[in-house]
Amino acid sequence: MAGLDGALAGVVAWVEDNICIDTVRVTLPATGDPIFNPDTGELDYPDDQVLYEGPGAVQGSSAQELSATPGALTPWVQETTSRYRLLTPLNAPIPPKDATVTVVAVHDPERTGLLGRSWTSQDPGRAGTVEVVRITPLDQNQAPAGGAP
Repeated sequence: MAGLDGALAGVVAWVEDNICIDTVRVTLPATGDPIFNPDTGELDYPDDQVLYEGPGAVQGSSAQELSATPGALTPWVQETTSRYRLLTPLNAPIPPKDATVTVVAVHDPERTGLLGRSWTSQDPGRAGTVEVVRITPLDQNQAPAGGAP
């Protein structure tokens, strides 16, 4: 089986050249305390930590599964869980659980539907003994009620 990785090199290159063609950003939320800025009279919050910005793709899961989750204090469903997946090249860092993913540029100016949305990494990127692309499960962050996605 040692030769299988070599045989898949062409598939890896094809996936990176034809699927991971948008620009994605993976960040961790800032953990530091805000600092008072006397010049503006406002608090300055630390920047999020950018873990990766580069080629990738965000896709809905093949099942397009929507599962409902009731709120802790309500007997009815308030929000749904939207399953997506992040595809990144194998040499990209593995996004940790709870990292935020955004699409910052798209290859086709007509396909802007993913811009302005964000997702949370549900688990670290999946791993396997034979891989051609890194797959990270995502959950779309909910838009505010009455707001844009």
